[in-house]
Amino acid sequence: MQETLRITEIFHSLQGEARTAGLPTVFVRLTGCPLRCQYCDTAYAFSGGENLPLSEILERVAGYQSRRVCVTGGEPLAQPNSVALLRRLCEAGYEVSLETSGAFDVSDVDARVSRVLDLKTPGSGEVARNRYENIALLTRHDQMKFVLCSREDYDWAVSKLIEYRLDSRVGEVLFSPSHGQLEGRELADWIVADNLPVRLQLQLHKVLWNDARGR
Repeated sequence: MQETLRITEIFHSLQGEARTAGLPTVFVRLTGCPLRCQYCDTAYAFSGGENLPLSEILERVAGYQSRRVCVTGGEPLAQPNSVALLRRLCEAGYEVSLETSGAFDVSDVDARVSRVLDLKTPGSGEVARNRYENIALLTRHDQMKFVLCSREDYDWAVSKLIEYRLDSRVGEVLFSPSHGQLEGRELADWIVADNLPVRLQLQLHKVLWNDARGR
């Protein structure tokens, strides 16, 4: 039996977030997510999609002739075969990142993958789903993201930054304002006032295209 994954879309665009923001990237968006964050902008990936063999996914990715691939969702790790896809992308020589909610164990993810772990804030409505055991598995090759809806979320994120010494554990700590709920300028002022060792992240794809898909 061939290994397959349910895929919502595969497309080529500029990375809108994280360490490689602004660089051409192939996105492999997997279908399905058990979380229901109140600000989710990719609900279209909750269902549908098509089952594709890993070999066909790799063929489609190769067609874009890009060195960078981002596996995203939905929640990619909700499909066990995503781990095999990530490994095969690394073996093919791609620079690979994984966008994950952090509700799933990341220990089996290939060490060559940059794991962008989104720690859910109280304002997301899914803070209880955080798997804090994942934090100890992260390295400087990985990234931690917080999507902030309010000052309360900001204060909560700062407490986690300090508690887990995230700035010395991962390569990037990203504070991102929830689109339409928190102004980027306001978040920037808080970060500067507290002199935090974090990076303000604005979603480039929404600035350019006002679209979660970045195209």
